[in-house]
Amino acid sequence: MPHKFLKHWSCGIAHLLSLEPGRARLRGLSQWLRQVCPVDHFVLFVYEGNHRPLALFDTFPADTRHIYVEDYQAGPYLLDPFYLACTRNQPAGLWRLRQLAPDHFYLGEYYLTYYQQTGQTEEIAFFVDLDCGAKAVLSLMRSVSSPAYSRDEMQILECARPVVEQVVREAWQLRRAERPRPAQDLDYSVHEAFARFGAGVLTAREQEIVRLLLRGHSSASIAEQLAISPGTVKIHRKNLYARLGIGSQSELLGLFIRELTLPERAADLRATG
Repeated sequence: MPHKFLKHWSCGIAHLLSLEPGRARLRGLSQWLRQVCPVDHFVLFVYEGNHRPLALFDTFPADTRHIYVEDYQAGPYLLDPFYLACTRNQPAGLWRLRQLAPDHFYLGEYYLTYYQQTGQTEEIAFFVDLDCGAKAVLSLMRSVSSPAYSRDEMQILECARPVVEQVVREAWQLRRAERPRPAQDLDYSVHEAFARFGAGVLTAREQEIVRLLLRGHSSASIAEQLAISPGTVKIHRKNLYARLGIGSQSELLGLFIRELTLPERAADLRATG
Protein backbone atom coordinates (compact mmCIF):
# COMPACT_ATOMS: atom_id res chain seq x y z
CA MET A 1 0.00 0.00 0.00
CA PRO A 2 1.64 3.32 -1.07
CA HIS A 3 2.67 5.70 1.71
CA LYS A 4 0.41 8.53 0.47
CA PHE A 5 -2.59 6.23 0.32
CA LEU A 6 -1.87 4.86 3.80
CA LYS A 7 -1.71 8.39 5.24
CA HIS A 8 -4.98 9.35 3.51
CA TRP A 9 -6.55 6.08 4.71
CA SER A 10 -5.56 6.63 8.37
CA CYS A 11 -6.68 10.28 8.31
CA GLY A 12 -10.00 9.07 6.96
CA ILE A 13 -10.39 6.72 9.93
CA ALA A 14 -9.67 9.54 12.35
CA HIS A 15 -12.31 11.74 10.69
CA LEU A 16 -14.81 8.89 10.60
CA LEU A 17 -14.49 8.19 14.32
CA SER A 18 -14.96 11.89 15.10
CA LEU A 19 -18.50 11.74 13.68
CA GLU A 20 -21.58 11.05 15.77
CA PRO A 21 -22.43 7.31 15.97
CA GLY A 22 -25.41 6.25 13.91
CA ARG A 23 -26.41 7.64 10.52
CA ALA A 24 -23.70 10.31 10.42
CA ARG A 25 -20.96 7.77 11.06
CA LEU A 26 -22.52 5.26 8.65
CA ARG A 27 -22.56 7.90 5.93
CA GLY A 28 -18.96 8.71 6.78
CA LEU A 29 -18.15 5.01 6.54
CA SER A 30 -19.59 4.86 3.01
CA GLN A 31 -17.51 7.87 1.99
CA TRP A 32 -14.37 6.36 3.54
CA LEU A 33 -14.88 3.04 1.75
CA ARG A 34 -15.29 4.90 -1.53
CA GLN A 35 -11.68 6.02 -1.09
CA VAL A 36 -10.70 2.38 -1.67
CA CYS A 37 -12.78 1.70 -4.77
CA PRO A 38 -15.86 2.94 -6.60
CA VAL A 39 -19.20 1.90 -5.06
CA ASP A 40 -22.49 3.00 -6.57
CA HIS A 41 -24.74 2.26 -3.59
CA PHE A 42 -24.62 1.01 -0.03
CA VAL A 43 -27.39 -0.61 2.00
CA LEU A 44 -27.23 -1.93 5.55
CA PHE A 45 -29.83 -4.47 6.67
CA VAL A 46 -30.11 -6.14 10.07
CA TYR A 47 -31.64 -9.63 10.16
CA GLU A 48 -32.99 -10.56 13.57
CA GLY A 49 -35.09 -13.66 14.19
CA ASN A 50 -38.41 -13.48 12.34
CA HIS A 51 -38.49 -9.69 12.20
CA ARG A 52 -38.59 -8.21 8.75
CA PRO A 53 -35.18 -6.87 7.72
CA LEU A 54 -34.38 -3.53 9.32
CA ALA A 55 -32.79 -0.97 6.99
CA LEU A 56 -30.34 1.04 9.09
CA PHE A 57 -28.77 2.96 6.20
CA ASP A 58 -28.78 3.23 2.41
CA THR A 59 -27.68 5.56 -0.36
CA PHE A 60 -30.44 4.83 -2.90
CA PRO A 61 -32.16 7.76 -4.62
CA ALA A 62 -35.86 8.19 -3.88
CA ASP A 63 -36.99 6.80 -7.24
CA THR A 64 -35.34 3.38 -6.66
CA ARG A 65 -35.32 3.09 -2.87
CA HIS A 66 -38.77 1.50 -2.81
CA ILE A 67 -37.49 -1.41 -4.92
CA TYR A 68 -34.39 -2.16 -2.90
CA VAL A 69 -35.72 -1.37 0.55
CA GLU A 70 -39.50 -1.18 0.89
CA ASP A 71 -40.47 -3.82 -1.70
CA TYR A 72 -37.64 -6.04 -0.43
CA GLN A 73 -38.85 -5.81 3.18
CA ALA A 74 -42.37 -6.85 2.12
CA GLY A 75 -41.23 -10.44 1.50
CA PRO A 76 -38.82 -10.92 -1.42
CA TYR A 77 -35.94 -10.89 1.09
CA LEU A 78 -36.85 -14.55 1.67
CA LEU A 79 -35.31 -15.24 -1.75
CA ASP A 80 -32.14 -13.18 -1.18
CA PRO A 81 -28.90 -15.24 -0.98
CA PHE A 82 -27.49 -12.86 1.64
CA TYR A 83 -30.56 -13.32 3.88
CA LEU A 84 -30.49 -17.09 3.38
CA ALA A 85 -26.79 -17.13 4.27
CA CYS A 86 -27.64 -15.37 7.54
CA THR A 87 -30.21 -18.07 8.36
CA ARG A 88 -27.39 -20.62 7.88
CA ASN A 89 -25.19 -18.62 10.27
CA GLN A 90 -22.74 -17.51 7.60
CA PRO A 91 -19.39 -16.59 9.21
CA ALA A 92 -18.56 -12.91 9.57
CA GLY A 93 -16.44 -11.52 6.77
CA LEU A 94 -16.51 -10.03 3.29
CA TRP A 95 -18.44 -12.12 0.76
CA ARG A 96 -19.34 -11.87 -2.91
CA LEU A 97 -22.99 -12.46 -3.81
CA ARG A 98 -21.93 -15.02 -6.40
CA GLN A 99 -20.21 -17.09 -3.68
CA LEU A 100 -23.51 -17.59 -1.87
CA ALA A 101 -26.08 -17.62 -4.68
CA PRO A 102 -27.67 -20.80 -6.12
CA ASP A 103 -26.53 -21.96 -9.56
CA HIS A 104 -29.34 -20.29 -11.56
CA PHE A 105 -29.74 -17.21 -9.38
CA TYR A 106 -28.57 -14.80 -12.10
CA LEU A 107 -31.04 -16.34 -14.55
CA GLY A 108 -33.93 -16.35 -12.09
CA GLU A 109 -36.87 -14.00 -11.92
CA TYR A 110 -35.94 -12.59 -8.51
CA TYR A 111 -32.63 -11.33 -9.89
CA LEU A 112 -34.15 -10.11 -13.15
CA THR A 113 -36.98 -8.33 -11.33
CA TYR A 114 -35.30 -6.80 -8.30
CA TYR A 115 -31.71 -6.23 -9.41
CA GLN A 116 -31.94 -5.24 -13.05
CA GLN A 117 -34.69 -2.69 -12.39
CA THR A 118 -32.09 -0.51 -10.73
CA GLY A 119 -29.15 -1.48 -12.93
CA GLN A 120 -27.16 -3.06 -10.09
CA THR A 121 -25.30 -6.23 -11.09
CA GLU A 122 -22.26 -6.64 -8.83
CA GLU A 123 -22.67 -6.92 -5.05
CA ILE A 124 -20.39 -7.77 -2.18
CA ALA A 125 -21.17 -7.49 1.52
CA PHE A 126 -19.66 -7.33 4.97
CA PHE A 127 -21.39 -9.79 7.31
CA VAL A 128 -21.23 -8.57 10.93
CA ASP A 129 -22.27 -10.62 13.96
CA LEU A 130 -24.43 -8.67 16.42
CA ASP A 131 -25.69 -9.55 19.88
CA CYS A 132 -28.68 -11.86 20.49
CA GLY A 133 -27.99 -13.79 17.29
CA ALA A 134 -28.76 -10.89 14.94
CA LYS A 135 -26.65 -10.30 11.84
CA ALA A 136 -25.91 -7.15 9.88
CA VAL A 137 -25.15 -7.16 6.16
CA LEU A 138 -23.57 -4.05 4.64
CA SER A 139 -23.86 -4.39 0.86
CA LEU A 140 -21.62 -2.55 -1.61
CA MET A 141 -23.28 -2.44 -5.03
CA ARG A 142 -22.00 -1.63 -8.50
CA SER A 143 -23.99 -0.90 -11.62
CA VAL A 144 -23.86 -2.80 -14.89
CA SER A 145 -21.42 -0.22 -16.28
CA SER A 146 -18.83 -0.97 -13.57
CA PRO A 147 -16.41 -3.92 -13.51
CA ALA A 148 -16.45 -6.66 -10.89
CA TYR A 149 -14.56 -5.97 -7.68
CA SER A 150 -10.93 -6.93 -8.26
CA ARG A 151 -8.85 -9.14 -6.00
CA ASP A 152 -6.80 -6.11 -4.89
CA GLU A 153 -9.97 -4.17 -4.02
CA MET A 154 -11.31 -7.13 -2.04
CA GLN A 155 -8.04 -7.41 -0.11
CA ILE A 156 -8.03 -3.73 0.83
CA LEU A 157 -11.70 -3.85 1.81
CA GLU A 158 -10.92 -6.87 3.97
CA CYS A 159 -8.38 -4.68 5.80
CA ALA A 160 -11.22 -2.22 6.50
CA ARG A 161 -13.33 -4.90 8.17
CA PRO A 162 -12.53 -4.03 11.84
CA VAL A 163 -13.61 -0.42 11.26
CA VAL A 164 -16.77 -1.53 9.42
CA GLU A 165 -17.70 -3.89 12.23
CA GLN A 166 -17.22 -1.24 14.92
CA VAL A 167 -19.31 1.39 13.10
CA VAL A 168 -22.10 -1.06 12.27
CA ARG A 169 -22.29 -2.44 15.82
CA GLU A 170 -22.42 1.07 17.28
CA ALA A 171 -25.24 2.02 14.91
CA TRP A 172 -27.20 -1.13 15.83
CA GLN A 173 -26.77 -0.57 19.57
CA LEU A 174 -27.88 3.04 19.21
CA ARG A 175 -30.95 2.03 17.19
CA ARG A 176 -31.93 -0.62 19.76
CA ALA A 177 -31.57 1.87 22.60
CA GLU A 178 -33.71 4.47 20.83
CA ARG A 179 -36.40 2.18 19.41
CA PRO A 180 -36.28 -1.39 20.76
CA ARG A 181 -38.18 -4.03 18.82
CA PRO A 182 -40.58 -5.81 21.19
CA ALA A 183 -40.39 -9.60 21.20
CA GLN A 184 -44.14 -9.94 20.62
CA ASP A 185 -43.81 -7.93 17.42
CA LEU A 186 -42.10 -10.78 15.54
CA ASP A 187 -43.36 -10.90 11.97
CA TYR A 188 -44.13 -14.55 11.30
CA SER A 189 -46.69 -13.80 8.58
CA VAL A 190 -44.18 -13.47 5.74
CA HIS A 191 -42.43 -16.71 6.69
CA GLU A 192 -45.77 -18.49 6.97
CA ALA A 193 -46.85 -17.19 3.55
CA PHE A 194 -43.67 -18.57 2.02
CA ALA A 195 -44.03 -21.94 3.76
CA ARG A 196 -47.69 -22.38 2.78
CA PHE A 197 -47.43 -21.04 -0.77
CA GLY A 198 -49.56 -23.32 -2.96
CA ALA A 199 -51.09 -25.18 0.00
CA GLY A 200 -54.29 -26.95 -1.01
CA VAL A 201 -53.25 -26.85 -4.67
CA LEU A 202 -49.77 -28.39 -4.74
CA THR A 203 -48.41 -31.55 -3.19
CA ALA A 204 -45.82 -31.25 -0.40
CA ARG A 205 -43.06 -32.17 -2.88
CA GLU A 206 -44.25 -29.59 -5.38
CA GLN A 207 -44.22 -26.93 -2.64
CA GLU A 208 -40.59 -27.82 -1.86
CA ILE A 209 -39.70 -27.45 -5.53
CA VAL A 210 -41.51 -24.11 -5.80
CA ARG A 211 -39.51 -22.71 -2.87
CA LEU A 212 -36.23 -23.78 -4.48
CA LEU A 213 -37.26 -22.44 -7.89
CA LEU A 214 -38.10 -19.07 -6.37
CA ARG A 215 -34.68 -18.95 -4.71
CA GLY A 216 -32.85 -19.49 -8.02
CA HIS A 217 -32.05 -23.21 -8.12
CA SER A 218 -31.89 -25.06 -11.43
CA SER A 219 -33.57 -28.43 -12.00
CA ALA A 220 -30.19 -30.12 -11.49
CA SER A 221 -29.61 -28.26 -8.21
CA ILE A 222 -33.13 -29.07 -6.99
CA ALA A 223 -32.58 -32.73 -7.85
CA GLU A 224 -29.41 -32.73 -5.77
CA GLN A 225 -31.07 -30.93 -2.86
CA LEU A 226 -34.05 -33.32 -2.77
CA ALA A 227 -32.17 -36.51 -3.79
CA ILE A 228 -34.37 -37.12 -6.85
CA SER A 229 -33.57 -37.24 -10.58
CA PRO A 230 -33.57 -34.11 -12.78
CA GLY A 231 -36.23 -35.76 -14.92
CA THR A 232 -38.50 -36.12 -11.91
CA VAL A 233 -37.98 -32.43 -11.10
CA LYS A 234 -39.02 -31.47 -14.63
CA ILE A 235 -42.20 -33.54 -14.33
CA HIS A 236 -43.03 -31.94 -10.97
CA ARG A 237 -42.31 -28.52 -12.44
CA LYS A 238 -44.66 -29.10 -15.38
CA ASN A 239 -47.38 -30.36 -13.04
CA LEU A 240 -47.11 -27.51 -10.55
CA TYR A 241 -47.24 -24.92 -13.32
CA ALA A 242 -50.44 -26.56 -14.55
CA ARG A 243 -51.95 -26.70 -11.05
CA LEU A 244 -51.18 -23.02 -10.46
CA GLY A 245 -52.44 -21.99 -13.90
CA ILE A 246 -49.15 -20.42 -14.97
CA GLY A 247 -46.66 -21.03 -17.75
CA SER A 248 -43.36 -19.48 -16.66
CA GLN A 249 -41.12 -18.71 -13.73
CA SER A 250 -41.89 -15.01 -14.04
CA GLU A 251 -45.57 -15.81 -13.49
CA LEU A 252 -44.58 -17.97 -10.52
CA LEU A 253 -42.73 -15.07 -8.92
CA GLY A 254 -45.63 -12.74 -9.64
CA LEU A 255 -48.06 -15.14 -8.00
CA PHE A 256 -45.83 -15.43 -4.93
CA ILE A 257 -45.43 -11.66 -4.58
CA ARG A 258 -49.20 -11.12 -4.88
CA GLU A 259 -49.81 -13.67 -2.15
CA LEU A 260 -47.37 -11.89 0.14
CA THR A 261 -48.98 -8.51 -0.41
CA LEU A 262 -52.57 -9.76 -0.35
CA PRO A 263 -53.10 -12.36 2.41
CA GLU A 264 -56.53 -13.19 1.04
CA ARG A 265 -54.81 -14.61 -2.06
CA ALA A 266 -54.15 -17.79 -0.07
CA ALA A 267 -57.86 -18.44 0.29
CA ASP A 268 -58.50 -17.58 -3.36
CA LEU A 269 -55.70 -19.89 -4.50
CA ARG A 270 -57.00 -22.80 -2.43
CA ALA A 271 -60.51 -22.20 -3.75
CA THR A 272 -59.32 -22.68 -7.35
CA GLY A 273 -57.67 -26.01 -6.61
